[in-house]
Amino acid sequence: MSQLLIGGKWVDGESAQSLTDKYHGREYARMAVASPEQVNQAVDGALAGLRASTLSPYERYRILLEAARVVESRRDRLIGLMRDEAGFTHADGDNEVRRCVQTLELSAEEGKHLAGELVPMQAAAGVKNRLGYTIRVPRGVVCAITPFNSPLNTLAHKVGPAIAGGNAVVIKPSNVTPLSAVELCKALIDAGLPANLLALVHGSGSAIGRQLLADPRIAFYAFTGSTQVGREIQQAAGLRGMQLELGSIASTIVCADADVDMAIPKIVNAGFRKAGQVCTSVQRLFVARGIADAFISKFVEAVKATPCGDPADPKTVIGPMISLQHAERAESWVREAVENGARVLTGGKREGTVFEPTVLHGVRDSMKVVCQEIFAPVVSIIEFDRIEEAVAGANASDFGLAAGLFTSDLKTALRTAQQLAFGGVHINEASSARIDAMPFGGVKDSGFGREGPAWSIREMTEERLITVAY
Repeated sequence: MSQLLIGGKWVDGESAQSLTDKYHGREYARMAVASPEQVNQAVDGALAGLRASTLSPYERYRILLEAARVVESRRDRLIGLMRDEAGFTHADGDNEVRRCVQTLELSAEEGKHLAGELVPMQAAAGVKNRLGYTIRVPRGVVCAITPFNSPLNTLAHKVGPAIAGGNAVVIKPSNVTPLSAVELCKALIDAGLPANLLALVHGSGSAIGRQLLADPRIAFYAFTGSTQVGREIQQAAGLRGMQLELGSIASTIVCADADVDMAIPKIVNAGFRKAGQVCTSVQRLFVARGIADAFISKFVEAVKATPCGDPADPKTVIGPMISLQHAERAESWVREAVENGARVLTGGKREGTVFEPTVLHGVRDSMKVVCQEIFAPVVSIIEFDRIEEAVAGANASDFGLAAGLFTSDLKTALRTAQQLAFGGVHINEASSARIDAMPFGGVKDSGFGREGPAWSIREMTEERLITVAY
């Protein structure tokens, strides 16, 4: 059974919840559910661990680097685990492990080099014999609340920089994918991290999440999830620090001069990996009308050639969605779009939790598949005549996480990148292009703050000014 980590010890919860695999629906484990008292004890333990910690930046660097090696050595076990709890195919699971390793490595390096700045005190008139500089100090207890669609690497993006910056961490993972968090904690502890610098609690966000938000001892919240919950966190956290990576309706634009043969494989991967359950998955695909017929034909052919089904089958590229309810919702949204005039070019069918990779054409702005985050393997093609139309269409959303743009014209690329209101714009890449070393985050209702260890570690530490008169 998945246990809780409280006060540096693995303990049982007040109850247990069954965990079933996402393809067959069979129970594969049970999750310990924390009581309110245990949640309180988890924060107590993290605070005590923080006060007792004497780890130097170099020691934190060494531990995180060793944790990366431990995770890498457990690759096969982790891939099998994520197949059950998240429905990941072998490729998706392998990518998740590989990126987690890199995120821990990057966090280790950033922790070793974390430093403040020299303040030019004598730039002010009349100042003599005075020195000023800043240092970075830990915020304290960081609370990491993570989603189901990246149960290992998204958690590493929060825990890695937090530990590297000298903080303690209380982890609340998704209650449908808790075991990856257990394994990451075990890897960190096995790598030498004092266990009382970590706390792990399982259970519903509505109960445990709200209790953690109400605890004034938590100094910083790092959250990935829905915009609705992000608003609740922002309201409850008040003046405390936070990093919110929220919802998205990601767009990718294909111009008439784009290299179509380069673009299509990238868009197929970006639209359908992890069954489309990625915040930057291509949902709205804007295609120049002049190349639309040829592009759509090739794109649909590539999608049809992408196998879906049992994630245990090595040939499967698109596995099941996280639950039957999610798959049924996607199916109903597609059906509603078709009833209102959209055409299914391929896909549109569901078998259990597996929803076929689906391409829609003839959609309208008012359809849910276009104006709401579908979080499913569904891409809607929208044709445009002028690049300004595509930019306006992409920007016509309350969200702004990531966008992709395919073009061979440098002027178009640079100008359009400045006009797209997104946290990240990827030229000759699809919207989900991401390297773990880069800053990642959104604008508008997609949140604020940036992931990426070099950026997160600064958000998870405070700058302190020190002046010396002599």
